[in-house]
Formats: sequence, structure tokens, C-alpha cells
Amino acid sequence: MESAQVTDSVNEQIAKLESQVDVLLKHCARLREENRVLLESQTSLNAERAALIEKNDVARARIEAMIGRLKALEQNA
Repeated sequence: MESAQVTDSVNEQIAKLESQVDVLLKHCARLREENRVLLESQTSLNAERAALIEKNDVARARIEAMIGRLKALEQNA
């Protein structure tokens, strides 16, 4: 009878471990998905940032050109 009890105990422990592994696998899958979404978001934000930097550079160049033209007009007047 003791052998049956030991077998039952081992089977219970195995079932408990299987359950814990299943939970860990679900957490891992959820974290992988979160990571994928965050990486996509980061990529999008980096692209948006680059576009804004480019717009800023274009605006700065236009303003500097306008200032240069105004100074030239001022000197000619």
C-alpha cells in the first residue's frame, strides 16, 4: 500500500509541476507579445521623431534664410 501512496504523491507532484509550467508558458507568451508591441511602438516613435527632427531642420534653415534676406534688405536700405 505504501507504494501506491508514493506513486499517488509523485503523480500529484508531477501534475502540480505541469500546472506551474503551463502558467509560466502563458506568462512567457504574454510577455513576448508585450515585447513585440513595445518594439513596434518604439520603431514607430523613432520614425516619428526622425520626421520631426527633419521638419525642425527645414524650418530652421528657412528661418535662417529669411533672417539673411532681412539683413541684406536692411543693409541695402
